[in-house]
Amino acid sequence: MKEKNFDLLTFGEIMLRLSPPNYERMTRGDIFDKRAGGSELNVASGVALLGLRTGVISRLPQNALGTFIKNRIRFEGVSDDYLIYDDSPEARLGIYYYENGAAPRKPSIVYDRMNSSITRISLDEIPLDVYSSTRMFHTSGISLALNKNTCEVVTEMIKRFKKGGAMVSFDCNYRANLWSEEDARAAIKNILPYVDILFVSEETSRRMMQKEGDLKDIMKSYTKEYPIKIVCTTQREVISPRKHNFTSTIYDAEGDKFYTEAPYKDIDVIDRIGSGDAYVAGALYGILKYNDPQKALEYGNATSSVKNTIPGDLPASDLKEIDNIIRNHNADGPGSELNR
Repeated sequence: MKEKNFDLLTFGEIMLRLSPPNYERMTRGDIFDKRAGGSELNVASGVALLGLRTGVISRLPQNALGTFIKNRIRFEGVSDDYLIYDDSPEARLGIYYYENGAAPRKPSIVYDRMNSSITRISLDEIPLDVYSSTRMFHTSGISLALNKNTCEVVTEMIKRFKKGGAMVSFDCNYRANLWSEEDARAAIKNILPYVDILFVSEETSRRMMQKEGDLKDIMKSYTKEYPIKIVCTTQREVISPRKHNFTSTIYDAEGDKFYTEAPYKDIDVIDRIGSGDAYVAGALYGILKYNDPQKALEYGNATSSVKNTIPGDLPASDLKEIDNIIRNHNADGPGSELNR
C-alpha cells in the first residue's frame, strides 16, 4: 500500500478574527487584535502541535490578508500545499468580530463572511492526488453550511476521500446563524454513511438531529443507523464566562464500550473560542497515534481544557505540555505550582 503523505487533512473556511483587547466592548473600543482562525484549521494546528503531519485545504484571496493567513498556517506547522488562491475582483476573506465576556455579560460574535472566496470553490481547483494522500480527512457542518456550492463540494470531497482509503472525521458543529435545523439535518444525514468518527453535542443531537432518550442511547444510535465507528460528545458546565468544568464521553462501536473521566474543574477561561476544535484535535491524535478511544478521551479533554486558557482561536500546547496536563489531572494529591 502506498504510504500516505499526511496523517490528517482538513477542509474549511479560514477567517480573520478581530477582537477588542482587555475585555473592551466592540461598540466603544478603537483597537482590534488581529488573528487567524477557523474550525478546521484549528483542528489541523492542534494535531500538528502534537507531532503529526497535517495540512489544510481552503481558498484564500490573493492579497495581503491571504498572505497573512498563509503565514500563520505555516507558523502553526500545518502544510499549505493545498491552499487555493482567488485573484478575482470579488476575492475576500471572511471576518468575524469577537468580544470577550465577564459575568454577567456573555461573550458575543458579529460575522462578516458573506461571499468570501471559499464560497466559490470548485472541485476542479482541488488536485486529484489529495484524495489518496492522507490517513484521515476532517471537516465540519460549518463547511456544509456556508452555501449550496460548498455543501455540494464538501459532500463530494468526503466521498472521494473515503474512496481513496482515508478515515473520515466529521464535527456537526451546528450554527443556527448559518442555516436552519431542517437544512442541516438533511445535509448531514447525506454524509453520515461515509463518516467513521463523529463529533456531536448532546444539544445538537436532541434539537437538530431530533434524537430522544438518554445520552448513551443517543450516541449508540448513530452507530446503529450508519457505519460510524466512534462517537464523541463533550460536556461543558459553564459556571461563569471565566470559569468552566469540562469532560466528554466517547463511544467505541467495535468494542461496544463507553469512555469518560472526571471533569477538569474550575478552568480559567481566557478565550473559549476554538476549545471545541482543540478537543477534536486531541481526540483525533489519540486515534491516529494509538488507535485507542481511551487515549482519544484523555488527549481530547486535556487539549480542550488548556485551550480555554490561551487567547485566539488557535491552540498553543505541544505534546510535552499536554502529557503533563494529563498526568497532573490523573494524579492524587497536590501538584507543583510552577513548571520549572
